[in-house]
Amino acid sequence: MDIYEPRHKRKSRVRERQMARQSRRHVVGAAAQRARGWTANLPAVELPVTRRVGLALRDLLWHLSHSPQVLLALVALAAAVIGIYAITHVSQGRIFPNVWALGVNIGDLTVPEAQAALLDAWNNRIQIALVDGDRAWSARPAQLGMRLDALKVAESARGVGMAGIPMGYSVPPVVSVDYTTAQNFFLDLTARTDVPPFNAGYEWRGGELVGVPGRDGRMLDVPQMMTYLTDNAATILQFGRMELLMTPLPPQAPDPEPYLKQARALFSRPFQITGYDPFTNEMYAWSTSPEVFASWLEVTPSGLGLRNDTFSAFVAAQTRSLNPDAERRYLDPLETKAKVTAAIQSGANSVMLRVRYRPSTYQVVRGDTGFRIARKVGLPYYLIEKANEGRDMGKLSIGDVINIPSLDATVPLDPVPNKRIVVNLDTQSLVAFQDGQPVFNWRISSGMRDYPTSPGIFQILSHNEIALGSSFTLCGSTGCGQWEMYWFMGMYEVMPGLMNGFHGAVLLPNGAYLGGGNVGTPYTFGCVMSQNDNAKLLYDWAELGTIVEVISSEYAPKSDLGLLAQQMTASNV
Repeated sequence: MDIYEPRHKRKSRVRERQMARQSRRHVVGAAAQRARGWTANLPAVELPVTRRVGLALRDLLWHLSHSPQVLLALVALAAAVIGIYAITHVSQGRIFPNVWALGVNIGDLTVPEAQAALLDAWNNRIQIALVDGDRAWSARPAQLGMRLDALKVAESARGVGMAGIPMGYSVPPVVSVDYTTAQNFFLDLTARTDVPPFNAGYEWRGGELVGVPGRDGRMLDVPQMMTYLTDNAATILQFGRMELLMTPLPPQAPDPEPYLKQARALFSRPFQITGYDPFTNEMYAWSTSPEVFASWLEVTPSGLGLRNDTFSAFVAAQTRSLNPDAERRYLDPLETKAKVTAAIQSGANSVMLRVRYRPSTYQVVRGDTGFRIARKVGLPYYLIEKANEGRDMGKLSIGDVINIPSLDATVPLDPVPNKRIVVNLDTQSLVAFQDGQPVFNWRISSGMRDYPTSPGIFQILSHNEIALGSSFTLCGSTGCGQWEMYWFMGMYEVMPGLMNGFHGAVLLPNGAYLGGGNVGTPYTFGCVMSQNDNAKLLYDWAELGTIVEVISSEYAPKSDLGLLAQQMTASNV
């Protein structure tokens, strides 16, 4: 019978033989070293740090793999540390590490601390990029109508536990959208994002005018933006980016060919642009290159017109040239565009533009009253009163600032640039100029002290061969008497509906006839009276829009012709 030894006995003997061999090697090796004399003189060998660490780790792993009790102890220790850490966070109400929201690390913070951190980022740091191709703008979430529930986000972050360990965990934001705020923002944004369609136009190339086809523009689609925002608010916040949804806008006139011949005719001769200031009687000649003039032109459904952006740049440049010291004079963009467009469509090669005046202010000095200020600035008093509505003009103090309306209020019609009437109240004289040369020069009678003629820059507003006038001084129990004025031309309103102007002879209510023999001294109720024959000459000569400059010691001449008339009539005092 075969006899087998137990397995554990075989295993024990193998171990014994292995230990015996190791013992013999050790004894033999030590004896050999002693025989050679190595023991006393053997130098110490210093291993590298990485080598020593590697050996230590290998020994530790060997002991852990061959000593289950040690491994269990280490696992228990790690579990205890993690448990204590978790209990500490839970007991203190803290969010576990590596938890993020809105790009903010809120790990290790309490819920109130996390809420405050999120609100700080929301109000001060978070920006949403609004992108349309290669164009971009930015806005804060609140501008887009977004409202963050920071408390809910912080509570959600606390509820994720240790999900952020080790890779991190992002908590989605809890947001709502205020529809009205968002809609108003997008409506305002259209002013910056919308690209107008480009109607067909023209370019000057190599000495020739060529057509340029129109192209599409685009417009921000506000309704679609609202839907996109309300449906994707959290995603937009997460990526910090929002694509703008644009709708294409086709041009009204895409083909330049129908008006190419007409446009080329405009370039067959220079196009002259002149500016005129009726107050100073100054003329300005503005020129531009064919390239710039061509850039103004566009095709519209009604014919040739002006392109807003390029022509507006020209208007702005000329306005700047009018104001080297103060921003008071300007070219009105709408008026200027209308006049130049009319000239282009009619085939004219010149146009005259009106220089206008902005409202201003006046600081009260000693001796000023409302009426004196009106005479200083050259405006009827009722216009000053209207510009300062709600203010008691009878109670003014030194240093008060009052509003002065635009001087254009007294020159409502297109001015006639080559004719000008100058009235000198100090010398009771009138001089009329045409093309810079005097054509009439005679004595006049202006308003009496209690009914003075207003100084300033005015213009001929009406023509009436016979006009009726009256005054409260002629009123009695039977009503108010009226007089008749011959060759009347209105020049300014004393108040709405009551006009002062030029006239000749006067037929009084009592039948008496004033033929102008009283000229030379103030005698009227505010009008400027000439001898009847002279009044007829002036009536026939001065068309509507002719400028009238009334000067006095209170209102100095504003134009070269006003100054010349003052010098010519100085001897009449």
